[in-house]
Amino acid sequence: MFAVHQDSNTNGNAIEAPSFHFESAEELLDDPLMTSHADPKFHVNPSKPDNTSFGLFDNLPIYDQYNESEPSSVHFGDINDASDKGGSHMSAGDHMEMAMSGGDGWHAPATGGNHASTTPSAAEGAAGNHLNQTQNDQSTMDITMDQANSPIQESLLDTSDAAAQESSDTIQIASHWGNNTTPASKSKSTHNGVKFAPSSAISEHIKVEHGSASHQHPETSPRTSTATGFRVRTSIPMELSWEEFARQCTLAAVSSRLNPFALHPSEYRLLREHITLAQVTVYLNIRNAILRLWTRNPLVGVTKDEAAGCARDSRYFPLSQVAYEWLVRNGYINFGCVELGDTAGHIPRAKAKSGKGKTIVVIGAGVAGLGSARQLQGLIAQLGHKWTEAGEKPPRVIVLEGRNRIGGRVYSHPLKKQAVGVLPPGRRSTVEMGAHIVTGFEHGNPLNILVRGQLGLHYHTLKDVINTPLYDYDGKVVEKKRDLMVEQLYNDILERASVFRNRPVQSRTIEGDKTLIEMGRDPTDDDERVVSSLEEADSSVSVTNPQQPPSKSGNRDHAPVSVEKLPGRTYQTGTSSSKTAAAAAAQKMGWTLQPGVSPQASLDLTPSLQASDYPTLGSAMDEGMAQYQKMLGLTAQDLRLYNWHHANLEYANAANVNSLSLAGWDQDMGNEFEGEHTQIIGGYIQVPRGLSQCPSPLDVRFHKKITSIRYNGTYMNQDTKTTIHCEDGEVVEADRVVITTPLGVLKSGTVKFEPALPEWKQGCIDRLGFGLLNKVALVFEKSFWEESRDILGLLNDSEVAQSLNQADYIHTRGRFYLFWNCVKTSGRPTLIALMAGDAAYEAELLSNDILIKEATTRLQKMFPASNVPQPCEAIVTRWKHDPYARGSYSYVGPLSQPGDYDAMARPVGHLHFAGEATCGTHPATVHGAYLSGLRAASDVLESMVGPITIPSPLVPAKSKHEESAHSGQGSKKRKHYVEYELVPINPPPPAPEPVSEDKAALEQYEASIIGAILGQIGERPVKPVKQGVNPFLLYQKEHWYTCKAEADAEKQKTHPNAKASREEVRIHLGHKWRNLPEDVKKPYLDQAQGARDETGEKTADYKERVRKWDEDAERIREEFVKTNNPPGGWEGRKGGRTAIELGLGGKRKGRKISYAEEGGEAGEE
Repeated sequence: MFAVHQDSNTNGNAIEAPSFHFESAEELLDDPLMTSHADPKFHVNPSKPDNTSFGLFDNLPIYDQYNESEPSSVHFGDINDASDKGGSHMSAGDHMEMAMSGGDGWHAPATGGNHASTTPSAAEGAAGNHLNQTQNDQSTMDITMDQANSPIQESLLDTSDAAAQESSDTIQIASHWGNNTTPASKSKSTHNGVKFAPSSAISEHIKVEHGSASHQHPETSPRTSTATGFRVRTSIPMELSWEEFARQCTLAAVSSRLNPFALHPSEYRLLREHITLAQVTVYLNIRNAILRLWTRNPLVGVTKDEAAGCARDSRYFPLSQVAYEWLVRNGYINFGCVELGDTAGHIPRAKAKSGKGKTIVVIGAGVAGLGSARQLQGLIAQLGHKWTEAGEKPPRVIVLEGRNRIGGRVYSHPLKKQAVGVLPPGRRSTVEMGAHIVTGFEHGNPLNILVRGQLGLHYHTLKDVINTPLYDYDGKVVEKKRDLMVEQLYNDILERASVFRNRPVQSRTIEGDKTLIEMGRDPTDDDERVVSSLEEADSSVSVTNPQQPPSKSGNRDHAPVSVEKLPGRTYQTGTSSSKTAAAAAAQKMGWTLQPGVSPQASLDLTPSLQASDYPTLGSAMDEGMAQYQKMLGLTAQDLRLYNWHHANLEYANAANVNSLSLAGWDQDMGNEFEGEHTQIIGGYIQVPRGLSQCPSPLDVRFHKKITSIRYNGTYMNQDTKTTIHCEDGEVVEADRVVITTPLGVLKSGTVKFEPALPEWKQGCIDRLGFGLLNKVALVFEKSFWEESRDILGLLNDSEVAQSLNQADYIHTRGRFYLFWNCVKTSGRPTLIALMAGDAAYEAELLSNDILIKEATTRLQKMFPASNVPQPCEAIVTRWKHDPYARGSYSYVGPLSQPGDYDAMARPVGHLHFAGEATCGTHPATVHGAYLSGLRAASDVLESMVGPITIPSPLVPAKSKHEESAHSGQGSKKRKHYVEYELVPINPPPPAPEPVSEDKAALEQYEASIIGAILGQIGERPVKPVKQGVNPFLLYQKEHWYTCKAEADAEKQKTHPNAKASREEVRIHLGHKWRNLPEDVKKPYLDQAQGARDETGEKTADYKERVRKWDEDAERIREEFVKTNNPPGGWEGRKGGRTAIELGLGGKRKGRKISYAEEGGEAGEE
């Protein structure tokens, strides 16, 4: 990498001494991020209710082998509805305000950062992050910046990554976590270590109100505790309807990459021998409720107690603990920059084993390595007792990094001249040399938790990237209509080529009862047969990876199918247009057929398949383009546009399209995250820095270039050490190793494995591709382009001018094909030009002078009215020459085989592998690298402590006297006391008769009708709340304190220290109101009348919507009965309607229609 710096006294073309990628001279990491003048304030905006209906989930896919991202349309915090006063890890109806902002603002997570638990925590005092409440205790806690600082933000501001490990002045972040106290801790509620929003822009006063914990949940029996200390339903807010609670749980699962209605394949394998089909629904309800706790406040880890509080029957406590441990181990909860309680206990002398504890070494301090190390530390803390109970010390985690910095291929290069007063306080002017874009926070992107939920980083949302203007090679703007026509043609060819893709691998799992899950209910009946016994009857579900369902908004512009790394243009593949004749499809796009071409003419891509044993995407698409040329008579500009889209695809894959496997290039299709693409203000490097520093610094050792790894290739001898040899002569011994070395380095062979890696592993390394993308960053003193545009596209001419031969465009199309406008993220007038495809390799060979001159010349053509100056600073990347990367990111090459990414992730003995090239669901992305780190940490943990232990039985049989046992639990017999059996004066009602099979069938049929109605038209409209606005009350609210002062003064005329009572103030206000002139009263009267008018309009609208809903419901009912034969006895029930159809389904009170809760009987409440 080279840097060019220009000022008024130097030659702008002077080139500094070359250095391969970011040597210390260019690190500039000593600049402070935060000054003493940073403004710590922000405005708190309460989150709004998410009114998503369950119709969104009707077509959810189940799982397939590569299904790590289930569809969602949930921004972080969307499910923290203002209507839910029991949000965010707060078990007993506590309320937390969440601050959010979008666009160019910033996002702050739930700031209070704590749970409320009505039961003593099992790790009380360890994690220091719970609020243990007594019943009927209400308190309000005011947190100010003077009382505590944000530990996460402080660590992000420590800019010297290497020095942070050695300097005695390193911020002691751990001291902030768990030691912050407030005066409120002296009250009945104790506050052990309140956490704060991780941002410099934290508000000075944040209130967290804790409601009463004494109320029981409606429709349920009183909460009961067991000998374990667990209590049922303590994590289910009492204020929510069951349907609303279920909706939030469902959204939480979807936003965690899990299907809310089906077991993950890993869960299925774990539980298939232990639970029944009905218990699958119970498990999913518990699991989704645990996820709800985490997604609503990721600043605090979920505890076992809170997980148990998601169960509605004490029999399901073991099930809740299995769900909890599975979520913890697999990185769905309690991950990232969050402090977790340490369960490691004292090691008894009798059990103590000699020698030091075990060591886990993570090679590489990129996002995968840091994410894995941070996750390992969290898992070791939460499961530390497994080692101490065996007489061992919990293992330590060490990170070895060859560079002198963290981040790996995430590197934000600090500019030599920093912007002043432009960026948010404490943020540096940087340009992204590697990873650049967060490709949507929705659908379960873990960066949503890290960036917005924990670190609270500022980010800029890319605006209108779909309508990015394209400039032709001569600088003229391409006509929008022509641009759109060629883009549609490109999509058409891509869709036709997609029919040759590999078929997705099927996975086996099982669904719960979707209707019950949507209604927030547990099944009342059970079947003694476990799930595994039902497999022969095909009760389990085998599925492939279907297309994603539509988003909540119905807009898929920001959710590209197959390519989630694209800068804006999206390419839809695998749609139905591939079945339409090509000529007819072209006519629909607006093209005119050449004379003699039939509208039934189509494309034949088989010649490209026959030309090679390993066909490529590029060869197939170019064959299609050649045939379209004959049909449509395309121009040279059309070919330039077509090749711009090729360059865009080459950017996404870091490889020429002629190097991409036709069958597998988009094997990750369907896993894309949704939401607008964003850039991190102040640098993407803040994410790995946060992982390395929060909540306490990781043990990262720099300048440790690995030369060889000697390992035992099997698990036969658990005590065999792996030795890691560094270039500086140091040898590190490890019990487990996580290798996050980039695929390019593994392919280069610079790290020697002894013994050599097995053929199945080395074969994957050889077959997968590792591509290249380079950048040319140009910094100017003043912008000469339209700063509101985030992207500028540029077409390239062919090597032979105005050529109609596709082959003439291959080498030039990716040259400066796109410019990122980074003014809003760097604070300086900065453009970053991309070199994609073959141009990326050419950039490695050309001098800085040539590249910069060509870039500025191209810009001058694009903006002829401006005098484009030489940049005052320029940075050129050469990732291929970086010995710690050897390229940019992985792609599926022609020789690749299905399952290569999975095989890359599999361990070899005690060697575990992570990195984007081991994540088949999200390769070539930062979030993919992070997910792979979580997965590797889980694998390491299981290899050391074994799999999750399943108790037998997992769900105890229901006792006949269960209810009486609950009510008398905890009581003990006392000596010298005689127990009497008290007989009630009024005999109990007779036991209900068992439900007959006919009646059960009728109820099931009714439930199916309800499900059909809700699935098609959602719930019945809710009657609007009457806006009873009184003009006098409006006046009173506005003038209360003024009138109070006047009333006090009047009373103090006779009694100097007297204060007017509230009633006296009201009388005074009433007197003033009656004597007000009409013109002064008018605004209040108008406001009240306006509220009444609004209520009338809403009521009229409500009645119309109810009428329409009733008609649709009746129609759906009739259609259902016609297509589904009703059971016997149905004739007498025709014309009846259920509570859902009468609008009673969302209410808690009233008669239960179909379901009993917790074994209770249906009846009046």
